[in-house]
Amino acid sequence: MARLAPQRLKPISGHDVKIAYFVHDLTDPAVARRLRMLKAGGAEPVALGFRREDQAPAEVAGVPAIDLGRTHDARLAHRAAKTLLTAAAGRRLARHLAGVEVVMARTLEMLAVAEAARRFAGSSARLVYECLDIHRLMLGQGVKSRALRTAERALMRRADLLVVSSPAFLDAYFRPRQGLGRGLDTPVLLLENKVLELEPDAAPSAIAALPPGPPWRIAWMGAIRCRKSLDILTDLAARRPDLVEVSIHGRPAHTEFDDFDAQVAAVDNVTFGGAYAAADLPRLYGEAHFAWAIDFMEEGQNSSWLLPNRLYEASRHGAVPIALSGVETGRYLARHGFGVRLREPADLEGWLEGLSPRRYAALRQEVAELPRRAFVADADDCVRMVQALGGAGAPEPRSGPLRRVAQNSHVQPEHSPGEAV
Repeated sequence: MARLAPQRLKPISGHDVKIAYFVHDLTDPAVARRLRMLKAGGAEPVALGFRREDQAPAEVAGVPAIDLGRTHDARLAHRAAKTLLTAAAGRRLARHLAGVEVVMARTLEMLAVAEAARRFAGSSARLVYECLDIHRLMLGQGVKSRALRTAERALMRRADLLVVSSPAFLDAYFRPRQGLGRGLDTPVLLLENKVLELEPDAAPSAIAALPPGPPWRIAWMGAIRCRKSLDILTDLAARRPDLVEVSIHGRPAHTEFDDFDAQVAAVDNVTFGGAYAAADLPRLYGEAHFAWAIDFMEEGQNSSWLLPNRLYEASRHGAVPIALSGVETGRYLARHGFGVRLREPADLEGWLEGLSPRRYAALRQEVAELPRRAFVADADDCVRMVQALGGAGAPEPRSGPLRRVAQNSHVQPEHSPGEAV
Protein backbone atom coordinates (compact mmCIF):
# COMPACT_ATOMS: atom_id res chain seq x y z
CA MET A 1 0.00 0.00 0.00
CA ALA A 2 1.57 3.28 -1.11
CA ARG A 3 1.96 5.98 1.49
CA LEU A 4 0.60 9.42 0.71
CA ALA A 5 3.13 12.21 0.80
CA PRO A 6 2.77 14.09 4.11
CA GLN A 7 1.53 17.65 3.96
CA ARG A 8 3.50 20.14 6.03
CA LEU A 9 1.23 22.18 8.25
CA LYS A 10 1.78 25.30 10.32
CA PRO A 11 0.84 25.59 14.00
CA ILE A 12 -2.30 27.52 14.83
CA SER A 13 -2.11 31.18 13.82
CA GLY A 14 1.59 30.74 13.02
CA HIS A 15 2.74 30.92 16.65
CA ASP A 16 3.35 28.60 19.58
CA VAL A 17 0.16 27.45 21.25
CA LYS A 18 0.38 27.73 25.03
CA ILE A 19 -1.13 24.64 26.65
CA ALA A 20 -1.53 23.86 30.35
CA TYR A 21 -1.59 20.06 30.63
CA PHE A 22 -3.08 18.71 33.89
CA VAL A 23 -2.06 15.08 34.50
CA HIS A 24 -2.70 12.38 37.08
CA ASP A 25 0.95 11.27 37.25
CA LEU A 26 3.93 13.36 36.16
CA THR A 27 6.09 10.22 36.28
CA ASP A 28 3.97 8.23 33.81
CA PRO A 29 5.94 7.57 30.57
CA ALA A 30 2.74 8.10 28.55
CA VAL A 31 2.55 11.65 29.91
CA ALA A 32 6.09 12.33 28.69
CA ARG A 33 5.15 11.02 25.26
CA ARG A 34 2.10 13.29 25.02
CA LEU A 35 4.23 16.29 26.04
CA ARG A 36 6.71 15.44 23.29
CA MET A 37 3.80 15.33 20.84
CA LEU A 38 2.56 18.73 22.00
CA LYS A 39 6.00 20.27 21.56
CA ALA A 40 6.46 18.66 18.15
CA GLY A 41 3.07 20.02 17.10
CA GLY A 42 4.04 23.61 17.78
CA ALA A 43 2.74 23.94 21.33
CA GLU A 44 4.43 25.51 24.31
CA PRO A 45 3.20 23.27 27.14
CA VAL A 46 3.53 23.31 30.91
CA ALA A 47 2.65 20.19 32.93
CA LEU A 48 0.76 20.37 36.22
CA GLY A 49 0.01 17.16 38.06
CA PHE A 50 0.23 14.65 40.85
CA ARG A 51 2.92 11.98 40.96
CA ARG A 52 3.07 8.32 41.99
CA GLU A 53 6.74 8.39 42.96
CA ASP A 54 8.52 10.05 45.88
CA GLN A 55 10.67 12.42 43.86
CA ALA A 56 8.98 15.36 42.14
CA PRO A 57 10.40 15.99 38.64
CA ALA A 58 11.41 19.57 37.80
CA GLU A 59 10.48 18.90 34.20
CA VAL A 60 9.01 16.14 32.03
CA ALA A 61 10.25 15.65 28.45
CA GLY A 62 11.89 19.07 28.64
CA VAL A 63 8.63 20.71 29.78
CA PRO A 64 8.34 22.59 33.11
CA ALA A 65 6.46 20.51 35.69
CA ILE A 66 4.34 21.90 38.52
CA ASP A 67 4.09 19.28 41.27
CA LEU A 68 0.68 18.98 42.97
CA GLY A 69 1.73 16.29 45.45
CA ARG A 70 2.00 12.53 45.87
CA THR A 71 -0.87 10.13 45.25
CA HIS A 72 -0.94 6.32 45.32
CA ASP A 73 -2.20 3.43 43.23
CA ALA A 74 -5.39 1.73 44.49
CA ARG A 75 -6.04 4.41 47.15
CA LEU A 76 -9.06 6.00 45.54
CA ALA A 77 -10.32 7.73 48.68
CA HIS A 78 -6.96 9.44 49.18
CA ARG A 79 -6.84 10.49 45.53
CA ALA A 80 -10.39 11.82 45.66
CA ALA A 81 -9.62 13.88 48.75
CA LYS A 82 -6.42 15.18 47.19
CA THR A 83 -8.30 16.11 44.02
CA LEU A 84 -11.00 18.00 45.94
CA LEU A 85 -8.46 19.90 48.03
CA THR A 86 -6.42 20.79 44.95
CA ALA A 87 -9.50 21.91 43.03
CA ALA A 88 -10.64 24.00 45.99
CA ALA A 89 -7.24 25.67 46.03
CA GLY A 90 -7.39 26.33 42.31
CA ARG A 91 -6.59 29.98 42.87
CA ARG A 92 -2.91 29.12 43.47
CA LEU A 93 -2.79 27.34 40.11
CA ALA A 94 -4.42 30.19 38.23
CA ARG A 95 -1.12 32.04 37.74
CA HIS A 96 0.14 29.15 35.62
CA LEU A 97 -2.70 29.80 33.15
CA ALA A 98 -1.55 33.26 32.18
CA GLY A 99 -1.53 33.45 28.39
CA VAL A 100 -2.67 29.83 28.04
CA GLU A 101 -4.90 29.12 25.04
CA VAL A 102 -5.74 25.47 25.82
CA VAL A 103 -6.27 23.80 29.18
CA MET A 104 -6.01 20.04 28.70
CA ALA A 105 -6.81 17.48 31.41
CA ARG A 106 -5.85 13.81 31.41
CA THR A 107 -8.47 11.85 33.43
CA LEU A 108 -11.64 13.01 35.16
CA GLU A 109 -9.94 13.95 38.42
CA MET A 110 -7.61 16.30 36.57
CA LEU A 111 -10.52 17.75 34.58
CA ALA A 112 -12.04 18.88 37.88
CA VAL A 113 -8.75 20.47 38.95
CA ALA A 114 -8.16 22.07 35.54
CA GLU A 115 -11.65 23.59 35.36
CA ALA A 116 -11.32 24.97 38.89
CA ALA A 117 -8.01 26.62 37.98
CA ARG A 118 -9.47 27.97 34.75
CA ARG A 119 -12.43 29.53 36.57
CA PHE A 120 -10.23 31.09 39.26
CA ALA A 121 -8.01 32.53 36.53
CA GLY A 122 -10.99 33.91 34.61
CA SER A 123 -9.46 32.21 31.61
CA SER A 124 -11.24 31.82 28.27
CA ALA A 125 -8.85 29.05 27.22
CA ARG A 126 -10.34 26.05 25.49
CA LEU A 127 -10.98 23.11 27.85
CA VAL A 128 -10.00 19.64 26.59
CA TYR A 129 -10.89 16.38 28.37
CA GLU A 130 -8.53 13.50 27.55
CA CYS A 131 -10.10 10.18 28.57
CA LEU A 132 -7.93 7.12 27.93
CA ASP A 133 -9.61 4.67 30.32
CA ILE A 134 -13.11 4.21 31.74
CA HIS A 135 -12.69 3.32 35.40
CA ARG A 136 -15.06 0.70 36.81
CA LEU A 137 -16.38 3.23 39.33
CA MET A 138 -17.89 5.16 36.43
CA LEU A 139 -20.01 2.16 35.42
CA GLY A 140 -21.82 1.11 38.59
CA GLN A 141 -25.32 1.92 39.78
CA GLY A 142 -24.39 2.94 43.31
CA VAL A 143 -24.43 6.44 44.73
CA LYS A 144 -20.70 7.03 44.10
CA SER A 145 -20.88 5.90 40.49
CA ARG A 146 -23.94 8.01 39.69
CA ALA A 147 -22.35 11.03 41.38
CA LEU A 148 -19.16 10.62 39.35
CA ARG A 149 -21.09 10.37 36.08
CA THR A 150 -23.09 13.45 36.99
CA ALA A 151 -19.91 15.38 37.73
CA GLU A 152 -18.35 14.20 34.48
CA ARG A 153 -21.40 15.28 32.44
CA ALA A 154 -21.36 18.71 34.07
CA LEU A 155 -17.67 19.16 33.31
CA MET A 156 -18.07 17.88 29.75
CA ARG A 157 -20.71 20.54 29.09
CA ARG A 158 -17.98 23.09 29.75
CA ALA A 159 -15.40 21.23 27.66
CA ASP A 160 -14.62 22.20 24.08
CA LEU A 161 -13.26 18.79 23.08
CA LEU A 162 -13.24 15.17 24.25
CA VAL A 163 -10.15 13.13 23.32
CA VAL A 164 -10.40 9.32 23.38
CA SER A 165 -7.94 6.61 22.36
CA SER A 166 -10.49 4.00 21.25
CA PRO A 167 -13.81 4.30 19.37
CA ALA A 168 -15.29 1.70 21.70
CA PHE A 169 -15.20 4.24 24.54
CA LEU A 170 -17.78 6.22 22.58
CA ASP A 171 -20.00 3.26 21.69
CA ALA A 172 -19.90 1.53 25.07
CA TYR A 173 -19.81 4.47 27.47
CA PHE A 174 -20.02 8.08 26.31
CA ARG A 175 -23.00 7.63 23.99
CA PRO A 176 -25.20 5.18 25.92
CA ARG A 177 -24.31 6.26 29.49
CA GLN A 178 -23.40 9.93 29.20
CA GLY A 179 -25.72 10.92 26.36
CA LEU A 180 -23.04 12.10 23.98
CA GLY A 181 -24.85 13.22 20.84
CA ARG A 182 -28.16 13.28 22.73
CA GLY A 183 -28.06 16.54 24.65
CA LEU A 184 -24.34 16.41 25.36
CA ASP A 185 -22.66 17.84 22.28
CA THR A 186 -18.95 17.86 23.12
CA PRO A 187 -16.91 17.38 19.91
CA VAL A 188 -14.73 14.25 19.86
CA LEU A 189 -11.19 13.56 18.68
CA LEU A 190 -9.90 9.98 18.30
CA LEU A 191 -6.19 9.89 19.16
CA GLU A 192 -4.80 6.37 19.20
CA ASN A 193 -1.87 5.25 21.38
CA LYS A 194 0.57 5.01 18.52
CA VAL A 195 4.35 4.91 18.60
CA LEU A 196 5.82 8.41 18.39
CA GLU A 197 8.53 8.78 15.72
CA LEU A 198 9.43 12.38 14.94
CA GLU A 199 12.27 11.78 12.50
CA PRO A 200 11.15 11.52 8.85
CA ASP A 201 11.06 7.93 7.63
CA ALA A 202 12.34 6.66 10.97
CA ALA A 203 12.66 2.91 11.13
CA PRO A 204 13.13 0.52 14.05
CA SER A 205 16.65 -0.61 14.77
CA ALA A 206 17.50 -3.72 12.80
CA ILE A 207 16.95 -6.72 15.07
CA ALA A 208 17.38 -10.23 13.77
CA ALA A 209 14.12 -12.16 13.92
CA LEU A 210 13.99 -14.76 16.67
CA PRO A 211 14.24 -18.27 15.20
CA PRO A 212 10.83 -19.94 15.05
CA GLY A 213 9.78 -21.97 18.07
CA PRO A 214 8.87 -23.98 19.91
CA PRO A 215 9.33 -22.78 22.49
CA TRP A 216 7.40 -19.71 21.39
CA ARG A 217 8.35 -16.57 23.33
CA ILE A 218 5.54 -14.24 24.40
CA ALA A 219 6.35 -10.67 25.52
CA TRP A 220 4.04 -8.96 28.01
CA MET A 221 5.08 -5.33 28.22
CA GLY A 222 3.87 -1.97 29.50
CA ALA A 223 1.56 -1.42 32.46
CA ILE A 224 1.56 -4.85 34.16
CA ARG A 225 -1.66 -4.84 36.13
CA CYS A 226 -3.73 -7.90 35.15
CA ARG A 227 -3.75 -10.72 37.71
CA LYS A 228 -5.60 -13.09 35.38
CA SER A 229 -3.08 -12.59 32.59
CA LEU A 230 -0.22 -13.36 34.97
CA ASP A 231 -2.01 -16.52 36.12
CA ILE A 232 -2.64 -17.67 32.54
CA LEU A 233 0.91 -17.05 31.34
CA THR A 234 2.72 -18.50 34.37
CA ASP A 235 0.46 -21.57 34.41
CA LEU A 236 1.01 -22.31 30.73
CA ALA A 237 4.75 -21.71 30.99
CA ALA A 238 5.04 -23.95 34.04
CA ARG A 239 3.10 -26.81 32.43
CA ARG A 240 4.59 -26.49 28.96
CA PRO A 241 8.21 -25.29 29.08
CA ASP A 242 8.64 -27.10 25.77
CA LEU A 243 6.02 -24.85 24.17
CA VAL A 244 6.17 -21.39 25.79
CA GLU A 245 8.55 -18.86 27.29
CA VAL A 246 7.27 -15.59 28.78
CA SER A 247 9.19 -12.31 29.00
CA ILE A 248 7.67 -9.53 31.12
CA HIS A 249 8.89 -5.91 31.05
CA GLY A 250 7.30 -2.79 32.47
CA ARG A 251 5.91 -1.33 35.66
CA PRO A 252 3.87 -3.85 37.70
CA ALA A 253 0.96 -2.55 39.76
CA HIS A 254 1.90 -4.60 42.81
CA THR A 255 -1.41 -3.81 44.49
CA GLU A 256 -3.16 -5.95 41.86
CA PHE A 257 -1.16 -9.13 42.67
CA ASP A 258 -0.75 -11.30 45.76
CA ASP A 259 3.01 -11.51 45.20
CA PHE A 260 4.09 -10.63 41.67
CA ASP A 261 7.80 -11.26 42.22
CA ALA A 262 7.30 -14.67 43.83
CA GLN A 263 4.88 -15.83 41.16
CA VAL A 264 7.32 -14.94 38.39
CA ALA A 265 10.35 -16.38 40.19
CA ALA A 266 8.56 -19.72 40.69
CA VAL A 267 8.61 -20.50 36.94
CA ASP A 268 12.00 -20.95 35.29
CA ASN A 269 10.90 -19.92 31.80
CA VAL A 270 9.13 -16.71 32.93
CA THR A 271 11.39 -13.68 33.31
CA PHE A 272 10.83 -10.11 34.50
CA GLY A 273 13.15 -7.42 33.12
CA GLY A 274 11.79 -4.36 34.91
CA ALA A 275 11.09 -0.95 33.40
CA TYR A 276 12.33 0.03 29.97
CA ALA A 277 12.77 3.08 27.74
CA ALA A 278 11.31 3.64 24.30
CA ALA A 279 14.75 2.98 22.81
CA ASP A 280 14.56 -0.57 24.20
CA LEU A 281 11.42 -1.50 22.29
CA PRO A 282 13.07 -2.80 19.09
CA ARG A 283 15.32 -5.11 21.09
CA LEU A 284 12.69 -6.36 23.52
CA TYR A 285 10.08 -7.07 20.87
CA GLY A 286 12.78 -8.41 18.55
CA GLU A 287 13.48 -11.05 21.18
CA ALA A 288 9.85 -12.26 21.14
CA HIS A 289 7.64 -14.11 18.68
CA PHE A 290 4.36 -12.76 20.07
CA ALA A 291 3.07 -9.88 22.18
CA TRP A 292 0.38 -10.42 24.84
CA ALA A 293 -2.31 -7.81 24.10
CA ILE A 294 -4.98 -9.32 26.38
CA ASP A 295 -6.19 -7.63 29.56
CA PHE A 296 -8.77 -8.76 32.13
CA MET A 297 -8.27 -6.15 34.84
CA GLU A 298 -11.70 -4.69 34.12
CA GLU A 299 -13.11 -7.58 32.10
CA GLY A 300 -16.27 -6.77 30.16
CA GLN A 301 -15.67 -3.08 30.74
CA ASN A 302 -12.56 -0.96 30.11
CA SER A 303 -10.44 -4.01 29.24
CA SER A 304 -12.88 -4.87 26.46
CA TRP A 305 -12.88 -1.35 25.00
CA LEU A 306 -9.30 -0.08 25.09
CA LEU A 307 -6.62 -0.12 22.39
CA PRO A 308 -3.42 -0.37 24.46
CA ASN A 309 0.03 1.04 23.76
CA ARG A 310 1.45 -2.47 23.46
CA LEU A 311 -0.75 -3.20 20.45
CA TYR A 312 0.96 -0.48 18.40
CA GLU A 313 4.45 -0.90 19.88
CA ALA A 314 4.56 -4.65 19.29
CA SER A 315 3.25 -4.37 15.75
CA ARG A 316 5.67 -1.58 14.87
CA HIS A 317 8.59 -3.71 16.03
CA GLY A 318 7.55 -6.99 14.41
CA ALA A 319 6.07 -9.04 17.27
CA VAL A 320 2.73 -10.64 16.41
CA PRO A 321 -0.04 -9.44 18.79
CA ILE A 322 -2.30 -11.95 20.55
CA ALA A 323 -5.78 -10.68 21.44
CA LEU A 324 -9.28 -11.95 22.14
CA SER A 325 -11.62 -11.79 19.17
CA GLY A 326 -14.60 -10.39 21.09
CA VAL A 327 -12.97 -7.20 22.39
CA GLU A 328 -11.89 -3.98 20.67
CA THR A 329 -8.26 -5.08 20.39
CA GLY A 330 -9.33 -8.20 18.52
CA ARG A 331 -11.65 -6.19 16.30
CA TYR A 332 -8.74 -3.86 15.50
CA LEU A 333 -6.67 -6.87 14.38
CA ALA A 334 -9.57 -8.15 12.31
CA ARG A 335 -10.07 -4.77 10.61
CA HIS A 336 -6.40 -4.61 9.68
CA GLY A 337 -6.05 -8.30 8.82
CA PHE A 338 -3.19 -9.44 11.07
CA GLY A 339 -2.39 -10.92 14.45
CA VAL A 340 -3.75 -13.83 16.47
CA ARG A 341 -7.37 -13.65 17.60
CA LEU A 342 -8.51 -16.21 20.18
CA ARG A 343 -12.05 -16.96 21.31
CA GLU A 344 -10.77 -17.82 24.80
CA PRO A 345 -7.33 -17.71 26.44
CA ALA A 346 -7.56 -21.49 26.88
CA ASP A 347 -7.33 -21.82 23.09
CA LEU A 348 -3.75 -20.54 23.10
CA GLU A 349 -2.07 -23.81 24.08
CA GLY A 350 -3.71 -25.86 21.34
CA TRP A 351 -3.16 -23.14 18.77
CA LEU A 352 0.56 -22.93 19.55
CA GLU A 353 0.86 -26.72 19.40
CA GLY A 354 -0.36 -26.61 15.82
CA LEU A 355 1.74 -23.60 14.76
CA SER A 356 4.35 -24.34 12.12
CA PRO A 357 7.39 -22.20 11.33
CA ARG A 358 5.89 -21.55 7.90
CA ARG A 359 2.62 -20.26 9.38
CA TYR A 360 4.51 -18.12 11.87
CA ALA A 361 6.54 -16.58 9.04
CA ALA A 362 3.27 -15.70 7.31
CA LEU A 363 2.00 -14.01 10.49
CA ARG A 364 5.13 -11.89 10.73
CA GLN A 365 4.85 -11.00 7.05
CA GLU A 366 1.29 -9.74 7.59
CA VAL A 367 2.59 -7.34 10.24
CA ALA A 368 5.54 -6.24 8.11
CA GLU A 369 3.35 -5.41 5.10
CA LEU A 370 1.11 -2.98 6.97
CA PRO A 371 1.92 0.71 6.34
CA ARG A 372 3.99 2.54 8.94
CA ARG A 373 1.16 4.97 9.61
CA ALA A 374 -0.98 2.14 11.01
CA PHE A 375 1.19 2.12 14.13
CA VAL A 376 3.16 5.39 14.11
CA ALA A 377 2.44 9.05 14.86
CA ASP A 378 4.85 11.43 13.15
CA ALA A 379 5.58 15.17 13.30
CA ASP A 380 2.72 16.06 10.94
CA ASP A 381 0.30 14.10 13.11
CA CYS A 382 1.49 16.13 16.11
CA VAL A 383 0.76 19.37 14.26
CA ARG A 384 -2.71 18.11 13.38
CA MET A 385 -3.30 17.18 17.00
CA VAL A 386 -2.32 20.63 18.29
CA GLN A 387 -4.48 22.28 15.64
CA ALA A 388 -7.45 20.19 16.73
CA LEU A 389 -6.84 20.96 20.41
CA GLY A 390 -6.77 24.65 19.56
CA GLY A 391 -10.00 24.48 17.56
CA ALA A 392 -8.44 25.15 14.18
CA GLY A 393 -9.93 23.49 11.12
CA ALA A 394 -7.21 20.90 10.61
CA PRO A 395 -7.50 18.90 7.39
CA GLU A 396 -8.70 15.31 7.57
CA PRO A 397 -5.58 13.22 8.30
CA ARG A 398 -4.41 10.36 6.13
CA SER A 399 -5.53 7.37 8.21
CA GLY A 400 -3.26 8.69 10.92
CA PRO A 401 -3.57 8.40 14.70
CA LEU A 402 -6.10 11.18 14.72
CA ARG A 403 -9.48 11.60 13.13
CA ARG A 404 -12.56 13.60 13.94
CA VAL A 405 -15.66 11.74 14.99
CA ALA A 406 -18.84 13.60 14.07
CA GLN A 407 -20.89 14.63 17.08
CA ASN A 408 -23.98 12.78 15.92
CA SER A 409 -22.29 9.84 14.21
CA HIS A 410 -22.14 6.26 15.43
CA VAL A 411 -18.88 4.37 15.18
CA GLN A 412 -19.89 0.80 14.47
CA PRO A 413 -17.08 -1.60 15.36
CA GLU A 414 -16.40 -4.33 12.87
CA HIS A 415 -16.62 -7.82 14.37
CA SER A 416 -14.02 -10.45 13.71
CA PRO A 417 -15.18 -13.96 12.88
CA GLY A 418 -14.22 -14.92 16.46
CA GLU A 419 -11.70 -17.56 15.44
CA ALA A 420 -8.01 -17.97 16.05
CA VAL A 421 -6.14 -17.11 12.90
